Amino acid sequence: MKKERLKKQHSIIPGRGMTLGITITMLSLFILIPLVSAMLYSFRMSWKDFTELITRPNVTQAFATSIWCSLIAAVINCIFGTILAWVLVRYEFPGKRLMDAMIELPFALPTAVAGITLTKMYSDNGFLGRALERVGIRVSYTRLGIIIAMVFIGIPFVVRAVQPILEKLPAAHEEAALMLGASRFTTFRKVIFPEIMPALLSGFGLALARGIGEYGSVIYISGNSEKNGTQVVSYIIMSKLNSGNVDYEGAAAIALVLLILSFLMLFLINMIQHFAARRTNA
Repeated sequence: MKKERLKKQHSIIPGRGMTLGITITMLSLFILIPLVSAMLYSFRMSWKDFTELITRPNVTQAFATSIWCSLIAAVINCIFGTILAWVLVRYEFPGKRLMDAMIELPFALPTAVAGITLTKMYSDNGFLGRALERVGIRVSYTRLGIIIAMVFIGIPFVVRAVQPILEKLPAAHEEAALMLGASRFTTFRKVIFPEIMPALLSGFGLALARGIGEYGSVIYISGNSEKNGTQVVSYIIMSKLNSGNVDYEGAAAIALVLLILSFLMLFLINMIQHFAARRTNA
């Protein structure tokens, strides 16, 4: 018992107390304190004013637009992100490393630049928007444009989550399934998909949370029209902060609801991911 206690007290790598203190300090300064301050600003409002603000038609419509568009974009990212990760892991082709590096371009590119570029591309005068307009599809200043912007900023999360799992998955498992007579679809459903599902759920959750709170890439292509239902929650928050009468309490109240929704979604997805990982390991 004494030897076990000594092993627990003394680590091979020194500085545990200092590094733990630095970690807690940085976590408090950059995450916990800002979140608590947002909650304190929102608590200045009475419950009646809070519910009246949250239930306003433009606010509820903005929440619906942000949630549904980010949900659709996250599902699209899961499909095409898995395909991209599969191609990058299983095939060799010229320009593979360049393509792999370009996956992270949405992380490095300022979101405002992405929003302006996408708006120009898919506008009536853009080369993609003009072609789509001929078949009756309008992208810019619609919810479809919001979904495309969210797909752009969210797809790296799925690719980078699934890619390491595919790299570790031996090809022998697939060969064995095919030799036993399984079709390619059955092999994917019963051999590959259970292995990548926890990582896929993680990428889905990150893409969903990023899309709900996205501002820069969405603000230009959406058009911010209450009539057309293209206002997002982040625009409502910024409009309260940039108006003549700055409403910190109202912005903080909407941000608090957005924070709670994002936390609940991530918590639910993490629980599903946890049970999926336990089932896979079993």
